[in-house]
Amino acid sequence: MLAGLLFATADASDRHDTLAATLPIGGVTLIEFQARLLIAAGASQIVVVVSRLTPELLGAINRLSRRGVAVDSVRNPSEAIAKLHPLARVVWFADGLVTTSGVVEAMRDRDHDTLLVAGEGDELERIEPGVVWAGVATIDPQRIAEVAKLPSDYDFASSLLRVVAQRGAERVALPDAAVRDGHGIQRDSRALAAKGRATLVAALGARPNWVDRFLIAPLARVALPPLVARGVPAVMLAAVGVAASLGGLAVLFMGWAASGLAAVVVALALFALTDVLAWLRDERRLIVAVKWLGPASVVLATILFGHQAGLDAGTAVAPLLALAVIVAGALAERAAGSVQRHLWWATPPAYLLILLPAAIARQPQIGLAVAAAYAVATLAHAIERLRTRIAG
Repeated sequence: MLAGLLFATADASDRHDTLAATLPIGGVTLIEFQARLLIAAGASQIVVVVSRLTPELLGAINRLSRRGVAVDSVRNPSEAIAKLHPLARVVWFADGLVTTSGVVEAMRDRDHDTLLVAGEGDELERIEPGVVWAGVATIDPQRIAEVAKLPSDYDFASSLLRVVAQRGAERVALPDAAVRDGHGIQRDSRALAAKGRATLVAALGARPNWVDRFLIAPLARVALPPLVARGVPAVMLAAVGVAASLGGLAVLFMGWAASGLAAVVVALALFALTDVLAWLRDERRLIVAVKWLGPASVVLATILFGHQAGLDAGTAVAPLLALAVIVAGALAERAAGSVQRHLWWATPPAYLLILLPAAIARQPQIGLAVAAAYAVATLAHAIERLRTRIAG
Protein backbone atom coordinates (compact mmCIF):
# COMPACT_ATOMS: atom_id res chain seq x y z
CA MET A 1 0.00 0.00 0.00
CA LEU A 2 1.27 3.44 -0.93
CA ALA A 3 0.41 6.54 1.09
CA GLY A 4 1.34 10.19 0.69
CA LEU A 5 2.46 12.59 3.43
CA LEU A 6 2.06 16.28 2.60
CA PHE A 7 2.68 19.41 4.67
CA ALA A 8 0.65 22.61 4.59
CA THR A 9 2.20 24.61 7.42
CA ALA A 10 4.57 27.19 5.89
CA ASP A 11 3.37 30.64 4.80
CA ALA A 12 3.95 32.00 1.31
CA SER A 13 6.89 34.38 1.15
CA ASP A 14 5.07 37.04 -0.86
CA ARG A 15 1.44 36.72 0.29
CA HIS A 16 0.48 37.64 3.83
CA ASP A 17 -1.51 35.03 5.75
CA THR A 18 -1.52 32.59 2.81
CA LEU A 19 -0.21 29.04 3.08
CA ALA A 20 2.39 28.11 0.46
CA ALA A 21 0.50 24.86 -0.11
CA THR A 22 -2.52 26.83 -1.37
CA LEU A 23 -0.64 28.97 -3.89
CA PRO A 24 -1.90 28.49 -7.46
CA ILE A 25 -0.03 26.38 -9.97
CA GLY A 26 -1.65 26.12 -13.38
CA GLY A 27 -5.17 26.67 -12.11
CA VAL A 28 -5.09 24.46 -8.99
CA THR A 29 -3.49 24.74 -5.57
CA LEU A 30 0.01 23.38 -5.03
CA ILE A 31 -1.16 20.75 -2.56
CA GLU A 32 -3.69 19.44 -5.09
CA PHE A 33 -0.90 19.24 -7.67
CA GLN A 34 1.25 17.27 -5.20
CA ALA A 35 -1.60 14.93 -4.30
CA ARG A 36 -2.41 14.19 -7.94
CA LEU A 37 1.18 13.18 -8.58
CA LEU A 38 0.94 10.75 -5.67
CA ILE A 39 -2.45 9.42 -6.75
CA ALA A 40 -1.15 8.88 -10.28
CA ALA A 41 1.74 6.90 -8.75
CA GLY A 42 -0.73 4.62 -6.95
CA ALA A 43 -1.29 6.25 -3.55
CA SER A 44 -4.57 5.22 -1.93
CA GLN A 45 -4.26 7.53 1.08
CA ILE A 46 -3.14 11.12 1.53
CA VAL A 47 -2.32 12.56 4.96
CA VAL A 48 -1.98 16.35 5.12
CA VAL A 49 -0.18 17.93 8.09
CA VAL A 50 -1.72 21.34 8.78
CA SER A 51 -1.06 24.20 11.16
CA ARG A 52 -4.35 25.95 10.46
CA LEU A 53 -7.27 25.18 8.19
CA THR A 54 -7.76 28.16 5.90
CA PRO A 55 -10.74 28.31 3.51
CA GLU A 56 -8.42 27.68 0.55
CA LEU A 57 -6.90 24.62 2.21
CA LEU A 58 -10.30 23.25 3.21
CA GLY A 59 -11.51 23.63 -0.36
CA ALA A 60 -8.43 21.82 -1.70
CA ILE A 61 -8.86 18.93 0.76
CA ASN A 62 -12.55 18.62 -0.10
CA ARG A 63 -11.77 18.46 -3.82
CA LEU A 64 -9.11 15.82 -3.22
CA SER A 65 -11.54 13.66 -1.26
CA ARG A 66 -13.66 13.34 -4.41
CA ARG A 67 -10.78 11.54 -6.14
CA GLY A 68 -11.67 8.24 -4.49
CA VAL A 69 -8.77 8.18 -2.03
CA ALA A 70 -8.75 8.65 1.75
CA VAL A 71 -7.68 12.20 2.63
CA ASP A 72 -7.01 13.07 6.29
CA SER A 73 -5.80 16.31 7.85
CA VAL A 74 -3.69 16.03 11.01
CA ARG A 75 -1.81 18.46 13.25
CA ASN A 76 0.95 16.35 14.79
CA PRO A 77 2.85 13.07 14.33
CA SER A 78 0.62 11.22 16.79
CA GLU A 79 -2.45 11.94 14.69
CA ALA A 80 -0.56 11.11 11.51
CA ILE A 81 0.58 7.68 12.69
CA ALA A 82 -2.96 6.92 13.87
CA LYS A 83 -4.28 7.55 10.34
CA LEU A 84 -1.58 5.71 8.37
CA HIS A 85 -1.72 1.98 7.72
CA PRO A 86 1.19 0.34 9.60
CA LEU A 87 2.28 -1.60 6.49
CA ALA A 88 2.13 1.35 4.12
CA ARG A 89 5.11 2.78 2.30
CA VAL A 90 4.92 6.55 2.71
CA VAL A 91 6.12 9.00 0.06
CA TRP A 92 6.73 12.31 1.82
CA PHE A 93 6.76 15.65 0.01
CA ALA A 94 8.22 18.78 1.54
CA ASP A 95 6.00 21.81 2.06
CA GLY A 96 6.08 23.88 -1.13
CA LEU A 97 7.58 21.16 -3.33
CA VAL A 98 7.09 21.16 -7.09
CA THR A 99 8.23 17.99 -8.83
CA THR A 100 7.50 15.67 -11.73
CA SER A 101 5.92 12.25 -12.16
CA GLY A 102 9.32 10.80 -13.07
CA VAL A 103 10.77 11.72 -9.67
CA VAL A 104 7.76 10.26 -7.84
CA GLU A 105 7.90 7.02 -9.81
CA ALA A 106 11.62 6.68 -9.05
CA MET A 107 10.94 6.99 -5.30
CA ARG A 108 7.68 5.07 -4.86
CA ASP A 109 9.03 1.50 -5.15
CA ARG A 110 11.79 1.83 -2.56
CA ASP A 111 11.68 -1.01 -0.03
CA HIS A 112 13.49 0.94 2.68
CA ASP A 113 13.90 4.52 3.84
CA THR A 114 15.25 6.69 1.04
CA LEU A 115 16.00 10.41 0.82
CA LEU A 116 16.26 12.38 -2.41
CA VAL A 117 19.29 14.65 -1.99
CA ALA A 118 21.08 17.42 -3.84
CA GLY A 119 24.22 19.50 -3.43
CA GLU A 120 24.40 22.72 -1.46
CA GLY A 121 21.41 24.98 -2.00
CA ASP A 122 18.47 26.67 -0.39
CA GLU A 123 15.95 23.89 -1.03
CA LEU A 124 15.64 22.59 2.52
CA GLU A 125 17.62 21.55 5.55
CA ARG A 126 21.19 20.35 5.26
CA ILE A 127 21.68 16.69 6.06
CA GLU A 128 25.46 16.91 6.19
CA PRO A 129 28.12 19.24 4.77
CA GLY A 130 27.53 19.58 1.05
CA VAL A 131 24.25 17.62 1.05
CA VAL A 132 20.69 18.92 1.41
CA TRP A 133 17.36 17.18 1.24
CA ALA A 134 15.67 17.72 -2.15
CA GLY A 135 12.11 17.46 -0.83
CA VAL A 136 11.06 13.83 -1.47
CA ALA A 137 11.49 10.81 0.78
CA THR A 138 10.15 7.28 1.00
CA ILE A 139 9.79 6.22 4.63
CA ASP A 140 8.37 3.59 6.91
CA PRO A 141 5.48 4.78 9.13
CA GLN A 142 7.57 3.73 12.12
CA ARG A 143 9.72 6.81 11.58
CA ILE A 144 6.68 8.98 12.22
CA ALA A 145 5.94 6.96 15.36
CA GLU A 146 9.46 7.71 16.57
CA VAL A 147 8.89 11.45 16.01
CA ALA A 148 5.65 11.19 17.99
CA LYS A 149 7.70 10.20 21.06
CA LEU A 150 9.73 13.41 20.93
CA PRO A 151 8.67 16.58 22.81
CA SER A 152 5.54 18.12 21.31
CA ASP A 153 7.21 21.48 20.62
CA TYR A 154 9.64 19.94 18.14
CA ASP A 155 9.00 20.77 14.50
CA PHE A 156 7.37 17.74 12.86
CA ALA A 157 9.03 17.95 9.43
CA SER A 158 12.48 18.85 10.71
CA SER A 159 12.40 16.11 13.34
CA LEU A 160 11.20 13.54 10.84
CA LEU A 161 14.07 14.39 8.50
CA ARG A 162 16.60 14.02 11.32
CA VAL A 163 15.16 10.67 12.41
CA VAL A 164 15.13 9.29 8.87
CA ALA A 165 18.70 10.47 8.19
CA GLN A 166 20.01 9.09 11.50
CA ARG A 167 18.42 5.72 10.75
CA GLY A 168 20.76 5.34 7.79
CA ALA A 169 18.32 6.07 4.99
CA GLU A 170 19.59 5.44 1.49
CA ARG A 171 20.33 8.60 -0.46
CA VAL A 172 19.43 9.08 -4.10
CA ALA A 173 20.85 12.03 -6.02
CA LEU A 174 18.40 14.43 -7.64
CA PRO A 175 18.82 14.17 -11.44
CA ASP A 176 19.84 17.35 -13.24
CA ALA A 177 16.96 16.76 -15.66
CA ALA A 178 14.47 17.03 -12.80
CA VAL A 179 15.78 20.48 -11.89
CA ARG A 180 15.38 21.60 -15.50
CA ASP A 181 11.84 20.24 -15.44
CA GLY A 182 10.91 22.46 -12.48
CA HIS A 183 11.72 20.35 -9.40
CA GLY A 184 12.33 22.45 -6.32
CA ILE A 185 10.94 24.02 -3.17
CA GLN A 186 9.11 27.23 -3.87
CA ARG A 187 6.96 29.44 -1.67
CA ASP A 188 6.86 32.55 -3.83
CA SER A 189 3.78 32.77 -6.05
CA ARG A 190 5.53 34.20 -9.11
CA ALA A 191 8.44 31.76 -9.00
CA LEU A 192 5.99 28.93 -8.40
CA ALA A 193 4.08 29.85 -11.56
CA ALA A 194 7.31 29.60 -13.57
CA LYS A 195 8.15 26.20 -12.07
CA GLY A 196 4.61 25.04 -12.74
CA ARG A 197 4.93 25.84 -16.43
CA ALA A 198 8.20 23.90 -16.62
CA THR A 199 6.58 20.92 -14.91
CA LEU A 200 3.65 20.93 -17.32
CA VAL A 201 6.01 20.77 -20.28
CA ALA A 202 7.95 17.99 -18.56
CA ALA A 203 4.74 15.98 -18.25
CA LEU A 204 4.64 15.77 -22.05
CA GLY A 205 8.37 15.26 -22.48
CA ALA A 206 8.36 12.31 -20.09
CA ARG A 207 5.72 10.35 -21.96
CA PRO A 208 7.00 7.07 -23.41
CA ASN A 209 6.55 7.88 -27.10
CA TRP A 210 8.64 9.88 -29.52
CA VAL A 211 5.81 12.04 -30.83
CA ASP A 212 5.05 13.63 -27.46
CA ARG A 213 8.68 13.78 -26.38
CA PHE A 214 10.27 15.27 -29.48
CA LEU A 215 7.43 17.11 -31.24
CA ILE A 216 4.65 17.99 -28.79
CA ALA A 217 6.91 18.87 -25.84
CA PRO A 218 8.84 21.58 -27.78
CA LEU A 219 5.51 23.01 -28.92
CA ALA A 220 4.28 22.94 -25.32
CA ARG A 221 7.29 24.94 -24.15
CA VAL A 222 6.08 27.77 -26.35
CA ALA A 223 2.30 27.37 -26.06
CA LEU A 224 1.62 26.33 -22.46
CA PRO A 225 3.08 29.32 -20.56
CA PRO A 226 0.72 31.90 -22.14
CA LEU A 227 -2.21 29.48 -21.99
CA VAL A 228 -1.70 28.87 -18.27
CA ALA A 229 -0.95 32.52 -17.50
CA ARG A 230 -4.18 33.64 -19.19
CA GLY A 231 -6.23 30.87 -17.63
CA VAL A 232 -7.40 29.52 -20.99
CA PRO A 233 -9.95 26.73 -20.31
CA ALA A 234 -8.88 23.28 -21.42
CA VAL A 235 -12.29 22.74 -22.99
CA MET A 236 -11.63 25.70 -25.30
CA LEU A 237 -8.45 24.05 -26.56
CA ALA A 238 -10.40 20.83 -27.08
CA ALA A 239 -13.11 22.71 -29.02
CA VAL A 240 -10.51 24.28 -31.32
CA GLY A 241 -8.98 20.84 -31.78
CA VAL A 242 -12.35 19.36 -32.74
CA ALA A 243 -12.92 22.18 -35.23
CA ALA A 244 -9.46 21.61 -36.76
CA SER A 245 -10.08 17.87 -36.96
CA LEU A 246 -13.48 18.24 -38.62
CA GLY A 247 -12.08 20.81 -41.03
CA GLY A 248 -9.18 18.55 -41.93
CA LEU A 249 -11.46 15.57 -42.48
CA ALA A 250 -13.69 17.68 -44.72
CA VAL A 251 -10.68 18.81 -46.76
CA LEU A 252 -9.52 15.20 -47.04
CA PHE A 253 -12.95 14.19 -48.30
CA MET A 254 -12.66 16.85 -51.00
CA GLY A 255 -9.39 15.34 -52.15
CA TRP A 256 -6.78 17.77 -50.74
CA ALA A 257 -4.77 15.18 -48.85
CA ALA A 258 -1.78 17.19 -47.64
CA SER A 259 -3.84 20.12 -46.32
CA GLY A 260 -6.35 17.81 -44.67
CA LEU A 261 -3.72 15.69 -42.93
CA ALA A 262 -1.89 18.80 -41.75
CA ALA A 263 -5.09 20.12 -40.15
CA VAL A 264 -5.70 16.82 -38.36
CA VAL A 265 -2.08 16.79 -37.10
CA VAL A 266 -2.65 20.27 -35.66
CA ALA A 267 -5.82 18.96 -33.99
CA LEU A 268 -3.84 16.11 -32.38
CA ALA A 269 -1.33 18.61 -30.99
CA LEU A 270 -4.19 20.62 -29.48
CA PHE A 271 -5.64 17.44 -27.94
CA ALA A 272 -2.24 16.67 -26.35
CA LEU A 273 -2.09 20.15 -24.79
CA THR A 274 -5.69 19.78 -23.66
CA ASP A 275 -4.85 16.48 -21.96
CA VAL A 276 -2.12 18.11 -19.84
CA LEU A 277 -4.25 21.09 -18.83
CA ALA A 278 -7.25 18.87 -18.07
CA TRP A 279 -5.10 16.58 -15.90
CA LEU A 280 -3.77 19.54 -13.95
CA ARG A 281 -7.26 20.96 -13.40
CA ASP A 282 -8.80 17.55 -12.67
CA GLU A 283 -11.27 17.68 -15.57
CA ARG A 284 -11.63 13.93 -15.80
CA ARG A 285 -14.47 13.82 -18.31
CA LEU A 286 -12.50 15.99 -20.68
CA ILE A 287 -9.46 13.71 -20.30
CA VAL A 288 -11.57 10.71 -21.31
CA ALA A 289 -13.08 12.61 -24.24
CA VAL A 290 -9.68 13.70 -25.54
CA LYS A 291 -8.31 10.15 -25.31
CA TRP A 292 -11.08 9.09 -27.70
CA LEU A 293 -11.00 12.15 -29.95
CA GLY A 294 -7.35 11.73 -30.95
CA PRO A 295 -7.49 8.09 -32.12
CA ALA A 296 -10.90 8.66 -33.76
CA SER A 297 -9.47 11.52 -35.79
CA VAL A 298 -6.54 9.34 -36.89
CA VAL A 299 -8.83 6.47 -37.92
CA LEU A 300 -11.13 8.70 -39.97
CA ALA A 301 -8.23 10.57 -41.58
CA THR A 302 -6.53 7.29 -42.54
CA ILE A 303 -9.74 5.88 -44.03
CA LEU A 304 -10.39 9.04 -46.08
CA PHE A 305 -6.77 9.24 -47.20
CA GLY A 306 -6.80 5.62 -48.35
CA HIS A 307 -10.18 6.02 -50.04
CA GLN A 308 -9.10 9.07 -52.02
CA ALA A 309 -5.78 7.44 -52.95
CA GLY A 310 -7.67 4.39 -54.19
CA LEU A 311 -9.99 6.52 -56.32
CA ASP A 312 -7.05 8.39 -57.83
CA ALA A 313 -5.14 5.18 -58.62
CA GLY A 314 -8.17 3.17 -59.67
CA THR A 315 -7.18 0.22 -57.46
CA ALA A 316 -8.10 -1.19 -54.06
CA VAL A 317 -4.51 -1.32 -52.82
CA ALA A 318 -4.57 1.99 -50.94
CA PRO A 319 -7.89 1.34 -49.10
CA LEU A 320 -6.63 -2.11 -48.08
CA LEU A 321 -3.38 -0.65 -46.80
CA ALA A 322 -5.36 1.97 -44.85
CA LEU A 323 -7.42 -0.84 -43.30
CA ALA A 324 -4.20 -2.66 -42.39
CA VAL A 325 -2.87 0.47 -40.65
CA ILE A 326 -6.07 0.78 -38.60
CA VAL A 327 -6.34 -2.89 -37.62
CA ALA A 328 -2.64 -3.39 -36.81
CA GLY A 329 -2.49 -0.01 -35.06
CA ALA A 330 -5.51 -0.80 -32.88
CA LEU A 331 -4.11 -4.21 -31.91
CA ALA A 332 -0.72 -2.64 -31.20
CA GLU A 333 -2.30 -0.07 -28.87
CA ARG A 334 -4.15 -2.81 -27.02
CA ALA A 335 -1.04 -4.96 -26.64
CA ALA A 336 1.18 -2.01 -25.67
CA GLY A 337 -1.23 -1.05 -22.90
CA SER A 338 -0.21 -4.13 -20.92
CA VAL A 339 3.57 -3.66 -21.03
CA GLN A 340 6.07 -0.85 -20.69
CA ARG A 341 6.26 1.07 -23.96
CA HIS A 342 9.43 1.59 -25.94
CA LEU A 343 10.20 5.06 -27.21
CA TRP A 344 10.13 3.97 -30.87
CA TRP A 345 6.75 2.24 -30.75
CA ALA A 346 3.99 3.68 -32.88
CA THR A 347 1.15 5.78 -31.48
CA PRO A 348 -1.90 7.05 -33.42
CA PRO A 349 -0.37 10.46 -34.27
CA ALA A 350 2.76 8.75 -35.64
CA TYR A 351 0.82 7.25 -38.54
CA LEU A 352 -0.35 10.65 -39.74
CA LEU A 353 3.19 12.01 -39.45
CA ILE A 354 4.20 9.26 -41.91
CA LEU A 355 1.25 9.87 -44.24
CA LEU A 356 1.68 13.66 -44.37
CA PRO A 357 5.06 13.73 -46.20
CA ALA A 358 3.80 10.92 -48.46
CA ALA A 359 0.80 13.08 -49.36
CA ILE A 360 3.03 16.07 -50.06
CA ALA A 361 5.21 13.89 -52.32
CA ARG A 362 2.08 12.45 -53.97
CA GLN A 363 3.05 8.90 -53.01
CA PRO A 364 0.07 7.83 -50.86
CA GLN A 365 0.52 4.09 -51.34
CA ILE A 366 4.14 4.23 -50.17
CA GLY A 367 3.09 6.22 -47.11
CA LEU A 368 0.31 3.77 -46.27
CA ALA A 369 2.65 0.81 -46.74
CA VAL A 370 5.26 2.33 -44.41
CA ALA A 371 2.59 3.18 -41.80
CA ALA A 372 1.20 -0.37 -41.98
CA ALA A 373 4.68 -1.86 -41.59
CA TYR A 374 5.33 0.41 -38.59
CA ALA A 375 2.09 -0.70 -36.94
CA VAL A 376 2.89 -4.38 -37.55
CA ALA A 377 6.43 -3.98 -36.17
CA THR A 378 5.06 -2.32 -33.01
CA LEU A 379 2.43 -5.03 -32.63
CA ALA A 380 4.98 -7.83 -33.06
CA HIS A 381 7.36 -6.33 -30.50
CA ALA A 382 4.57 -5.70 -28.00
CA ILE A 383 3.40 -9.31 -28.33
CA GLU A 384 6.94 -10.56 -27.72
CA ARG A 385 7.17 -8.38 -24.61
CA LEU A 386 3.89 -9.86 -23.38
CA ARG A 387 5.12 -13.40 -24.01
CA THR A 388 8.37 -12.69 -22.17
CA ARG A 389 6.50 -11.27 -19.20
CA ILE A 390 4.11 -14.23 -19.04
CA ALA A 391 6.95 -16.75 -19.40
CA GLY A 392 8.92 -14.96 -16.68
